[in-house]
Amino acid sequence: ESVRRKELAAHAARSEAAQVPDGVVTREKAKLDALAFGDLRVYREGNTEQLKGLTVGSLELKAGQSPHPPHTHAEEEVLIITDGRAEISIGGKVTIAGPGDVMYVGSNHLHGIVNKSPAPMTFYYVKWLGR
Repeated sequence: ESVRRKELAAHAARSEAAQVPDGVVTREKAKLDALAFGDLRVYREGNTEQLKGLTVGSLELKAGQSPHPPHTHAEEEVLIITDGRAEISIGGKVTIAGPGDVMYVGSNHLHGIVNKSPAPMTFYYVKWLGR
């Protein structure tokens, strides 16, 4: 679990590194990290005129896997499931979510996700931290 946390923390640390440019990033051009629990893609990462940090990415999570135990972080987050089914916990309350479902979690609120599908499931996420 500590390796997973370090990998994800490294992504978060880079989010303050550079100004996010306008434009489109294709799936093929997104930065891919093939991790033990699934394929993590980062499409955009950096600061903006209004945000101290912005990260936009996706995770194709392997069956039965979680990227990390329930956790908190300073950024607010929106997560959109595109395929598969997941168990999402927010503040100890568990909800089963599927394609088209959207999660929002505020700053420093405990949350987590587990793939409950027999196959990989995919979600996209946006995290941001105001100035």
